Amino acid sequence: MEPKVFEITQRIRMLRDITGMTSAEVAEAAGVTEEEYLKFESGEEDFTFSFLYHCAEAFGVDIVELLTGENPHLTGYTIVRGGKGLRMSRREGFEYIHLAANFKDKISEPFLVKAPYREEEQHAEIPMSVHAGQEFDYIISGSLKCVFDGKTETINAGDSVYYDSGRPHGMIAADPEGCTFLAVVMREDEADA
Repeated sequence: MEPKVFEITQRIRMLRDITGMTSAEVAEAAGVTEEEYLKFESGEEDFTFSFLYHCAEAFGVDIVELLTGENPHLTGYTIVRGGKGLRMSRREGFEYIHLAANFKDKISEPFLVKAPYREEEQHAEIPMSVHAGQEFDYIISGSLKCVFDGKTETINAGDSVYYDSGRPHGMIAADPEGCTFLAVVMREDEADA
């Protein structure tokens, strides 16, 4: 297990202990079985962004605290220079770069996402995920094949999609060069405001 993943699993375990939650309670909040949760917590299985997002919500912490062990502290504004940001690689090669990691009390989580193209995924069922809130994705380069409510859509550079992320959705890169997109995840409490 890579050191960064080990540190995240340790923080998940520690936060579960601090909050007094059982593994079954966190598993339910994360939308996985208790068996799956224990594999994620132990580092046996690689976790997804959705899993981390659900855990952070369940523990009442910012996802950045779960990823780094540090609490965001900036207010007013924060600048992330090109090519910088908090990097996290989850979901089989997808690279997420958090673009506001140091900003305190965010109402959204902005990411630059790089999705790799995989030929074997093109004719397979697209993995689905669910997380509370809403999401906006803007395609910067390449194409993304998405499934929303059982309907498959391909969105290209310059296109965007806004959706209820509490409903099953999934996506893969559809361009042989991969796909780069801006993803802005809004929490449920803010989306309902």
